[in-house]
Amino acid sequence: MNEVYLVVPLILVVVVLVAALLDRWSVPVILIALGAGIIFGSDVLSLWDFSDVALTNQVANMALVFILFQGGFSTRRENFRAVALPAGGLATWGVVLTALVTFLVTWGVLGWQLEKAVLLAVVVSSTDAAATFSILRRQSLSSKLSSTVEVESAANDPMAILLTLAAIQAFTAGGTQWYFVVLSFIWKFAAGIGAGAVLGWAAIWLFNRLRPQDRGHYYVLTLGVVLLIFGLAELAHSSAMLAVFIAGYVMGNQPFVHKQGVANFVSALSTVADTSMFVLMGLLVYPHQWSGLWLQGIVLFLVLSFVARPVAVWLGTLGMRLRSKNKLFISWAGLRGAVPIILATYPMAAGLEGGQEVFNLVFFVVMLSVAIQGSTLGIVARWLGLSTKARPKPLYNLELVTMAKSDMDLIVVDMPGPQGAAGPRIADLKLPPRLCHHAHHARQRGNCTQRRHPATRMGPDNCAGTRQG
Repeated sequence: MNEVYLVVPLILVVVVLVAALLDRWSVPVILIALGAGIIFGSDVLSLWDFSDVALTNQVANMALVFILFQGGFSTRRENFRAVALPAGGLATWGVVLTALVTFLVTWGVLGWQLEKAVLLAVVVSSTDAAATFSILRRQSLSSKLSSTVEVESAANDPMAILLTLAAIQAFTAGGTQWYFVVLSFIWKFAAGIGAGAVLGWAAIWLFNRLRPQDRGHYYVLTLGVVLLIFGLAELAHSSAMLAVFIAGYVMGNQPFVHKQGVANFVSALSTVADTSMFVLMGLLVYPHQWSGLWLQGIVLFLVLSFVARPVAVWLGTLGMRLRSKNKLFISWAGLRGAVPIILATYPMAAGLEGGQEVFNLVFFVVMLSVAIQGSTLGIVARWLGLSTKARPKPLYNLELVTMAKSDMDLIVVDMPGPQGAAGPRIADLKLPPRLCHHAHHARQRGNCTQRRHPATRMGPDNCAGTRQG
């Protein structure tokens, strides 16, 4: 037991230190977490012999709950509306197309075993929100293109989970008729959306009715609400993961008391869960078992990246007026991450033969995806001419945190554009009427110290109190 309190914190500290050192090279932190888990695991340093698949599956499910909730919570309605057709299509039938093409190639062309081909196809069918967000937000892309990829990655996990559960049920149900599996799939999908919407609105009502004096109570409430949504949806035999995502989307797009604090807490919780899951998966894998699988892993990665994903993108966005360059980039931006690895534990937990092989192959493919695709996204964007000049990131910000309903607004004023680019003068900014006086004084003093309301968010390039450019 002592190893848990020594090895685990040591791994997490090493992950953060290495991530900080390699940040300038845009090395994904999830790749570092995977590597740390492998190095500290049984095959390398042998500091922790971890092989409890059942425990890993349970912990992974809980982590996935918060990862999906954060994915829904951070999906803005305006972004979704702007890219609803391509992103929504790729998140639903795009996942099905990816799984179908992967299965047809591996089973029909390569001759892999039916069960193995099906499980691999459905498990790796979705892109990963955490991996995509952490890498894409380092790139300078148009808002529409980045929103398309980000919204898709945040919304496609539920479909992959449903496909995986349906496949496992089909292989373990024995004499169950195929139409029962189809009806179960439809119920899980429809009931998951309904339960998530209803419970999301109920959570907003609860937040707005309570008046706890301790800010920490909101975080405890958030933790309880997210887990309760999952539990109630599971009790209804719906897709609990889909319900959690929909509830997060509903709550993230509606005002409620202490929303900013909840957003920060959920984001931190998702990051901890995601990083911890990659470390745990790294501990669970045995690299020596790759000696007989590495060639199949490379083949699966090539099929997924250069056949299945492009076919799904091009067919799934027909008639949507996406430029060929955008489709090429979206095809290459189909990063795999935590969700496929977590789903890869399901066949093992269900006792399916070959479950360990499926897990090792998926793990290997995820490592290749994050390492190769994740590290070359910027290069591909520049090669396709999709990069735009990056804006400097604000070094400081002030947050408006409310403990009750408030009519105060959080105003962000961008000034100016990237260094060297022509930007508007303060006098030319189209500000709300109440900010005109603010702009007049700011132009005279060269700063932005007055406020429309008692809270203003500022940064070096966001009207920061010091004149830039």
